[in-house]
Amino acid sequence: MNGSTVRVWALRWGFRFVFGLPAPVKRLMAGPPIRLDGQVLDPDLQLLGRIAALLASSDGGTLDQSVLAEQRRQADLAAEVAAEPGLDDIETRDLEVPGAVGPLAARLYVPPSAPVSSAMLVYFHGGGFVLGSVASIDPLCRLLAAQSGVRILSVDYRLAPEHPYPAALDDAIAAFRWARAHAGDLGATAELTAVGGDSAGGNLALVVAHEQASGEQPAFVLALYPVTDAERRGGSRETFGSGFGLTFEYLQQLERLYLPDGIPTDDTRGAILRASDLSGMPPVYLATAGFDPLRDDGEDFADRLRADGVPVVARRFPGLVHGYAGFTAISAAARDATLDAASALRAALALVESRRAVRR
Repeated sequence: MNGSTVRVWALRWGFRFVFGLPAPVKRLMAGPPIRLDGQVLDPDLQLLGRIAALLASSDGGTLDQSVLAEQRRQADLAAEVAAEPGLDDIETRDLEVPGAVGPLAARLYVPPSAPVSSAMLVYFHGGGFVLGSVASIDPLCRLLAAQSGVRILSVDYRLAPEHPYPAALDDAIAAFRWARAHAGDLGATAELTAVGGDSAGGNLALVVAHEQASGEQPAFVLALYPVTDAERRGGSRETFGSGFGLTFEYLQQLERLYLPDGIPTDDTRGAILRASDLSGMPPVYLATAGFDPLRDDGEDFADRLRADGVPVVARRFPGLVHGYAGFTAISAAARDATLDAASALRAALALVESRRAVRR
């Protein structure tokens, strides 16, 4: 094993040892329960936060462009460390799909239970439009594929600050349109092609669906703790803006890199919550975390969807933090919430398929 592999192995087993300790021991290590806004923070995530604070550098979470490549590498490493065991039976294939200006890296996940022709989720990773990759989201895509029985096509997109808005969105739209048009080549069915993502990727998924409202739209949208209103102030961004992983200060840094000139006055796609009309979008599953600065972004958007007549299932998981779908190996509550999303995906696409069968 090389040095990087040894480090991943050591960190992974270290975390599994700590989070496998008896609950009373973990509670002692985490400290007294944290209660805020009528919610209690999940004790495992509280302990994770304490460990992260001990390991953090002194920059306080500054996004340093001079070492951005290393920060991106660390994001990939963190995902590998936190990966769940027992998902090696998922078949994967690396490929390229067309983006707006060139090819994008992608990875197809095929669960053993997937039939020859089946549903597919085109998935976009999180990372504030600045970090993240097919590698960083690999553990979550494996879990979603295993638990939903749905093919997952994870697609990269150009990142800021090298490629500011709307590069990521243009890539996401191009990738989805290609995937739907070539679903058969991927073992899937065009009419059963959904779109999804977490955080920044959840934003991209929602905007892609909105852009396709008058065309060949996704069958379903899966959005985990999405950002929907860049440059927003107050509310959950202030209440949970420090001490729970993602901070308001860091969020502002990410938004400035993605939207260096702010939200264009003639283009609300950078803040989909401000769209004048959301009607015509496909059904949406939207999950938020109780201790997330972006909680209001997601819940206000769910309210807008309902008001415009779009079927939406909105779930708040009160004890969780932003990015919980990356912590399923250490938090039972985070895993349950992620499995809820997988169940919603499976049920929604099964319903679409049954309706197609009736029409045939």
